[in-house]
Formats: sequence, structure tokens, C-alpha cells
Amino acid sequence: MDQRRAEPDRDTSPVSLYGEFTLAGNPKVRCAVSLTEKELIVQRLTSAPVGRNKVLLSLKDCVGSRAYREDDITDQAAYVSAYFYPVKRRWMSSGVSRQRVEHCYRLTALQDPRANLEVAEKWARAIRERSARQRYLERDGVMVSELSRPSRMMLLVNPQSGKGQALTLYNNHIQRMLNEAGVTHTLVITERQNHARELVKEADLSQWDALVIMSGDGLLFEVINGLLERPDWEDAIRTPLGILPGGSGNALAASVHHYSGASPVYSEELLVSCGFLLCQRLVAHMDLVSIHLPSSPRLFSFLSLAWGFVADVDIESEKYRHVGAARFTVGTLVRLASLRVYKGKLAYLPATEDYSEEEEEEEGLGNNLTLHCNNQSSSLAPASQPSTDSPCQNTFHNSCHSNNSLKVRRTESTPSRNASKALAGPPDSLLPPLDQQLPSDWVVVQEEEFVLMLAMYQSHLAEDLMAAPGATSDDGVIHLFYVRAGISRAALLKLFLAMEKGAHLATNCQHLVHAKVRALRLEPCSPKGVITVDGEVVEYGPLQAEVHRGLGRLITG
Repeated sequence: MDQRRAEPDRDTSPVSLYGEFTLAGNPKVRCAVSLTEKELIVQRLTSAPVGRNKVLLSLKDCVGSRAYREDDITDQAAYVSAYFYPVKRRWMSSGVSRQRVEHCYRLTALQDPRANLEVAEKWARAIRERSARQRYLERDGVMVSELSRPSRMMLLVNPQSGKGQALTLYNNHIQRMLNEAGVTHTLVITERQNHARELVKEADLSQWDALVIMSGDGLLFEVINGLLERPDWEDAIRTPLGILPGGSGNALAASVHHYSGASPVYSEELLVSCGFLLCQRLVAHMDLVSIHLPSSPRLFSFLSLAWGFVADVDIESEKYRHVGAARFTVGTLVRLASLRVYKGKLAYLPATEDYSEEEEEEEGLGNNLTLHCNNQSSSLAPASQPSTDSPCQNTFHNSCHSNNSLKVRRTESTPSRNASKALAGPPDSLLPPLDQQLPSDWVVVQEEEFVLMLAMYQSHLAEDLMAAPGATSDDGVIHLFYVRAGISRAALLKLFLAMEKGAHLATNCQHLVHAKVRALRLEPCSPKGVITVDGEVVEYGPLQAEVHRGLGRLITG
């Protein structure tokens, strides 16, 4: 192979490596290969016009590269393979998705096989280094960090999630992709409910650079709460978390894909996209929300809190799990046929317009993010579980306000405490105990009859439902939606159809209310009902929640 430096192309940055190879599958085809900071340029050395023989491969789409020799000891050649997942138009469709492309080249320029391999390794190393530089980017003014290389990941798979095909999908897509990216991973198959929660509570996290979940959203809920139940929760919750869609909802996976700026994709195409983003190893902050229930320990949520129509659909559609993501469509139609009204009280603490700037200054989120030492540790007084109350007790103490916009002051309410048992995790500074009056700067919703209440802190509620299109993983707010009673079935169906593209707020439905909040309190008065946290059923009764900005870490794109 000729190591001469070629003249740079007019449309690319200067060439740092140049060589002549043959195609691994066809040694009669010779290629000139150039590596720049942004691209791998491959040009066939033939007499045909240059334009039809030149391929530009963006290093942003590259997950890895390796050099190797074949097992045949008589073959002196060395090989360089580079693995790309470019966005391509889907067959028979107007959409686009990431599709795997492997480029493999054969080097026989030198007589010494070891010398050939050394040159091939130089190329593979250079491709990896330059593709990594392309991935290290700045998003919304906050520097995104990168996992160490090589990376060690624990991959937790629920074989029963979704259609029960998680292991098949792992074998068909993810195992190969992680190997191509040089990610060392250990596969852990969960055997029962709360298995993952128990595992991460006791695991030696120093062995892992990240914990990756391949399942629906329920398994990640277990992992997050397991991490926050550890004595060393402040360090544990900074462990980067990755998500690969293997369930029927896959809301966080769809959100991560959305944050990358890519066009919507579903099913296995979403899996490939999230696998590609995981291989990028970029880590950003993720908000978590603490939730107080009447008699259960405090929970931490990464996705959503739902009561009414949405929660009922989520749980009642379990019987349609075999159809995958379509279960929610079926469940929605069934519940629309017998629309319910839910009675209760709702209040919230609005997020002011200058809240984001204040929080960034106080928490230092504008600083560079480094793994496992992002936030300075402090001695935090533990919060505790709230006292129990009957679902319809008037804990608002008639402290009603209009729904008009209020000027909110920053208040530091006394966190809930329990003399018998201290809970791990950060304290809740905005929430009084459930049986105490709310501060005067909270808004109390005048209506007491609802069709649904939905609190979101990621963009998607399911693969095909963009419930909070303006949300990001670390905006520090809860996106609160509620639909008042009186809406027609047709209008509610129209809302959910519009939600597929995140256009429901543009429908100007008079029954739909959206507010950005920092904390909320809900008191159901209907004797029976369902409340879900991240799609999991929790104790029915009064609850309250507060967002903790940037508490977790999420592998994103």
C-alpha cells in the first residue's frame, strides 16, 4: 500500500491518510482510500468517470473499525473493516432510517504479514479516533461527555418484554453492533419482577461504565430506584444509563431517538437507531422526579405520571401485549367506547420563565460534564415518606386560586420527614407533607372532574405518541397536561391522533390544559382508579411530585 499523502479534495478537509487497497471480496478491484477529519473517501481506480466511482462516508455514521488477518497463515494480507450506520431512505417508503454498511479493504503492499497488519491497525485506529472526535459535540450550550474507551457495559434484558423477542433482537442487531464499536458488555437476563432492582442495589458499579436496559420502560424504572436505594446513591445515580427498545411502549427509547434530531422510526428501525446512539457513548443529564404516595416509600420516575384515561389504557391494554406497540391503539379505542370521568383535586407549582437560567446558575449545568463526579457532593438531609390520608381528605385547606398566571417566588418548604426511617435520594425542598396546606404560590385547579391527568418529563409516551414535544431530558420541568370533563369522544380521539406527531397542542382544544411545573399534588376522589408511574401501577390515593433537575445520566445522541 502506498502511504503517500494525496492532494485534498475541494469539498473535504485535508487528507491525513492515503492508501491503495483492494476490495476484500474482490481482489481485482483496486481502490484509493483517503481519510480526512470528517470523511472516509473511497474511489475505485478504473477508467470510468470519477463521479460514479467515488464514495464519501461520513465519520459521524461510523461506530468502529478493526484491523485483522485471516486464519490462513499463507495469506500475507491484512484487512481493515469500518462499520457505518448511515441514514438511508427506506425501501418502498418515504421515510429514512439507519442501515448497516460494512466497508472492508485488503492490504498486500508489504511482504511481511506483521508489517501489513501494523499498517492496517494504524488505519483502524485513525478511523476510530476521528469518528470519536466527530461525536463529541455541544448541545444547547451544555457540553456532553463521552464514556471512556474501551467501554464496559452491563446489558440487562427482559426476555418477556413486548412480544417476547428481546433476546432475538439482541442476537440479530445489538450484539454485532456493540462488538463493532468495541464495547465490552455482559448480558444479564432478568428472571422476575424487581430482579434488576435487587441486582443494581448490590452491584459493584466500579466494574461498569454504563448500565444498559433492553426492555420496555419498566425495567429502567427498577434500575433507577435500585440505584437510589443504595447507601452511595449520590455516586450510583451518576452511572450512565442506556436504553434499547425491547418492549411494547419504548417511550424513553423514542425520546432519545427524537432528541438526536432524527426522523421518526419504529420497531426494529428504532432499535438500530438507539443501538447506534449507544455506540456513540455520549452522556447527558436526565431529570428525575420524586413521587410521594400515601403509605409506600418514595419513588423516583424518569418518564411519566398518569391518572385517568391514559393510565387505564396503559394497564387495560396489557391483554393486547402480543401485538406490540399497537396495544395502545387498541386500548385507546376500547376505552373511548366507554369514556369515564374521574373526580379529584389537582394543584401545581408553576415554573417561571427565568427558572431555567436560575437553575443552571445554581446547579452549574453549563459546566463541562464529567462522569461520576458531575455535581459536587453535599451532605443532604434525607426525605421521608409522607403520612397516610384518605383519598378525599381536603388537604388543600380551601387554599384555592384562579388558573391565571401567577408570579412565583422561590420557596424552600420544609421537606417531608419520617422519624423512623430515612430514605435515600435528594431531599424534596418544594413539597410539604401530604396532610399539610400547600404554599400560597401554588396554583389550585378549579375543576374537580377530569378525563385524564398526565405529567411528562420526556418527549414521548410511546413510540408513536409525542406527548410533550417541547420536552428535553434535562429541562428541569414537568410538562403537566390535563383534560377537563365534557370533552367528546371525537375530540379526545382527535387529540390522540394529533399526538402521534406532537401536534395536539395546536388543536386548540378548549378542554386540554398544558402547564410547565416544578411540583404537583393530586388527590383522587373517585373510589376506584389507576395511577401509573413510568407505566407501572402504584398505590391509588393522594400523591405529590417534584422534579430534580439533572439528577440522572442518560446515554443520548
